[in-house]
Amino acid sequence: MSLLRYESQVRPALVHGDKSYHQITEDICRPVETKPSRLWWIGFIISVALLIFGIISVTTEVIYGVGQWNLNKTVGWGWDITNFVWWVGIGHAGTLISAILLLFRQGWRTGVNRAAEAMTIFAVMCAGQFPVWHMGRVWDAFFVLPYPNTRGPLWVNFNSPLLWDVFAISTYFTVSLLFWYSGLLPDLATLRDRAKLKWRKMFYGVASFGWTGSTKHWQRHEALSLVLAGLSTPLVLSVHTIVSFDFATSVVPGWHTTIFPPYFVAGAIFSGFAMVQTLLVVTRKVLGLQEYITIEHVEVMNKVIVLTGSIVGIAYLTELFISWYGASPYENFAFMQNRVNLFSPYGWSYWIMMFCNVASPQVFWSRKMRRNLTVTFFMSILINIGMWFERFVIIVTSIYRDYLPSAWSTYYTPTIWEVGFYLGTFGLFFTCFFLFAKYFPVIAVAEIKHILKRSGDNFKEKMDVIENESTEQFAEEQLHEH
Repeated sequence: MSLLRYESQVRPALVHGDKSYHQITEDICRPVETKPSRLWWIGFIISVALLIFGIISVTTEVIYGVGQWNLNKTVGWGWDITNFVWWVGIGHAGTLISAILLLFRQGWRTGVNRAAEAMTIFAVMCAGQFPVWHMGRVWDAFFVLPYPNTRGPLWVNFNSPLLWDVFAISTYFTVSLLFWYSGLLPDLATLRDRAKLKWRKMFYGVASFGWTGSTKHWQRHEALSLVLAGLSTPLVLSVHTIVSFDFATSVVPGWHTTIFPPYFVAGAIFSGFAMVQTLLVVTRKVLGLQEYITIEHVEVMNKVIVLTGSIVGIAYLTELFISWYGASPYENFAFMQNRVNLFSPYGWSYWIMMFCNVASPQVFWSRKMRRNLTVTFFMSILINIGMWFERFVIIVTSIYRDYLPSAWSTYYTPTIWEVGFYLGTFGLFFTCFFLFAKYFPVIAVAEIKHILKRSGDNFKEKMDVIENESTEQFAEEQLHEH
């Protein structure tokens, strides 16, 4: 009887409804081939407005200098680096879902991997801007690249983690882009063959690189996917590890800690999955894809969220324990006075972080809460607010009151241009995502078809019938023998 099962019947179907291969193609291609809805236009216009505000904010900073931001000698890193680390973290879930879950042959990734990969690319595009504009003289940004030059013995500092950020994030972006685009090829060819307008046929024809769906093409596609997944897997760990070295290699109390690399990676996956939930809950509703992005997908990702949230909570408690156990007065002051003390200038931000990242995700221990879309959407936003405050707490509360009381900063608040830059990256992110959702399939058509025969409603029901018949037959045979 067990040979009749290709997948555990415990897991519910990942494709709902009585679907055929043709129906899957029709459902997923429909949003691309029809006119955008009113909801799409509202979201797109708001995103473009935020993007324009961001462009104005950045232009002001370039013309008048970094003095337009409220930075000072003590708080030299403020909202800009906080937002940089936050956006890099957002981009982590895409590679994790695509690469690691592909290598482990997890069927539930197929409904969510395409949107998660796109999210990774757009998030890294947003993150990469913050260090560049923070340089002030952006026309000298190419100085960070180690290339032979005519400027004499002027080379980058290879010991600096800031330089390794450049290598890690550019590599991460390149591999993620290749992974996303190579996965799109079969679906772009489908859109090309279905296109009725000449410009659409030409656009998707060029984009699909002559894909014909031959056996050789599929073999190469599978091989390339596995190679890119193998390359991406260490990047999931390395990128945010190297970002954490920006802080961990310093001697600033609150930064100088060896727990940062795994703690940053877990936090990045935590915030990345939360952003995937935010996007998918909206996307499935706006584009009518409830039968392909199912409650089962939402529940499994919520399980990952509660796991990584618990790891992050343990990291927070470990930091507090080490600051006490290490008996360093500077470390103790950084944690107990600057952060934990609710009446310190930034104590409120620490407790917002603890509530959003540690306390609130515990609701997902309840199966009912994990499968509730309203709770999931609210929690996904709450978690990303908490993860933003985590980066803010690490950066600002560690440096505004340092070793020397004479150098202590006044209360740091961002200017309108810092806030505008941050909102502008939201505009860029969602503008790109809305355009992606309009002109490309949000769900991988070929991969959904691949799991239909083992995870679709039809197959699950047939297997139940076959199993019941086999069980009855087995019972009758046993009865006759006795």
